[in-house]
Amino acid sequence: MLGASGKLGSKIVEEILGRVPAAEIGVSVRDPARASDLKSRGVRVRQGDYSDPASLKHAWEGAKRVLMVSSNAAATGGNPLEQHANAIRVAQEIGVERVLYTSQISSSMNSLFPPGRDHAATEQMLAKSGLAWTALRHGFYADSVLMMNKRGFDVGRLEGPQDGKVAWVTHDDLAAADAAYLAGTEVVDGPTPPLIGNGVFDLANIAAIAAEILGRAIVRETTSETEVRKGAEKAGVPEGTIDVILGYYRAARAGEFAGVDATLTRILGRQTKSLPEFLREHL
Repeated sequence: MLGASGKLGSKIVEEILGRVPAAEIGVSVRDPARASDLKSRGVRVRQGDYSDPASLKHAWEGAKRVLMVSSNAAATGGNPLEQHANAIRVAQEIGVERVLYTSQISSSMNSLFPPGRDHAATEQMLAKSGLAWTALRHGFYADSVLMMNKRGFDVGRLEGPQDGKVAWVTHDDLAAADAAYLAGTEVVDGPTPPLIGNGVFDLANIAAIAAEILGRAIVRETTSETEVRKGAEKAGVPEGTIDVILGYYRAARAGEFAGVDATLTRILGRQTKSLPEFLREHL
């Protein structure tokens, strides 16, 4: 597994440890010191970096299944597709039986959300690789509600362009499903059905939920994309990040993050955590 020290990756490892003996699990991380706790529990920990194919070949030695957590290199000006291509080539060379990749429900070459286009391109690479593969099409992370609206919750005003409904889902629920696919108790060739939460919410809904939780007024204020871009540029936000921010609103308006699907609920054997419940725990 590559990306085991990140928020999602670390949760997947905890889930897989409940399904597979530690001696059968290997993780690759850029800094093995960050995974010393896993090593003490019997997990094989090796240094691995998407940009260093040789390190991946060593890290994945003997692996039957590999889970690639999608690269966020674009956030710092890097090329996630180049990194994903490195990983896929290594998987081919060492004879991995199946590659699993954390994709998203916006995956499409025509997506209005830039990462959605990267996910689609990676899925195309996997489809042409000759490997058995599974794209784990995640819904939008509920944590993003907190990250994107931190200031808004503080000042009582959620600002942004017109958006749309989103089927938010927690890292915990996704990690449990991803572990089931990685362990082989769930098998899909190609993209999974949408792994999403139950219920869809836009910023107006979120403002109302937050107001009830916090006991004070939280309003939804619609601004133009031009205003958002000017404010972000003034704050020194990188151009690529601005494109992702605006792309989110455009894709949400187009319904790319919405939908209804019971796959995640079925895998979990319970209801997914709802966004109101998640916000009650974190606001």
